[in-house]
Amino acid sequence: MGRALQEAALSAGLPVEGLVDRPEMSGTPSTVEGVPVSISGSLREVVDGHRVAIVFSSPENTLEVLRTAASHGMALVVGTTGMGAAGETALREAARHVPVVAAANYSVGVNLLQELVETASRVLGDRGYDAEIVEAHHKHKKDAPSGTALMLAQAVAKGRGVELADVAVYGREGLPGERPKGEIGIHAVRGGSVVGDHWVTFFGEGERIEIHHHAESRRTFAEGAVRAAQWVAGRKPGLYTMRHVLGFD
Repeated sequence: MGRALQEAALSAGLPVEGLVDRPEMSGTPSTVEGVPVSISGSLREVVDGHRVAIVFSSPENTLEVLRTAASHGMALVVGTTGMGAAGETALREAARHVPVVAAANYSVGVNLLQELVETASRVLGDRGYDAEIVEAHHKHKKDAPSGTALMLAQAVAKGRGVELADVAVYGREGLPGERPKGEIGIHAVRGGSVVGDHWVTFFGEGERIEIHHHAESRRTFAEGAVRAAQWVAGRKPGLYTMRHVLGFD
């Protein structure tokens, strides 16, 4: 993902001033499209004078990046998922000081999918239509369900005017009984080298509506993140999403 971000930034005409990786990688040279950049072991080594940091990392590393960037006035684009309550608190705290774009998925197509899902959910409601979300990712992904699946589930819930926590069910086994009205099912599949697939299906009586996004390359996420970086530079402090970047909000 780091290399994809470098390639996307350079293609967009943006300079890549620094790369941050594991501490043991510090000092290692990295060259993308003929442009050499030295890898640093901490954001503190490269933060001064730079306008935007893009972070796709572990939740633990991202918490440190949020604190460092906020204390140096550096705008942020955050693509880390699975951060939990501590991460949400840290995002809001950083956004008090600097502009932060946070998204579970930076694909323009996925964010359009979110809009379509919310619209479909609002039109269909739960009037005989059962909503199910299935996501598939590579076998190395650590969190489940994916942040994108949760984002889409939130879109279904928002369209229906309900709280996701009240109606979500994560997988099924045993004898769960008849499906309750209004339930939103969320299911995770892991295997191989799948970049990312997401299906949202509204099952009606005699018909079903399927909305599917298939990611073929991480480059699509990188290009969306770079687009967000271009948008967030110079903004007022606050917590933004790709909905703001794409003009949906």
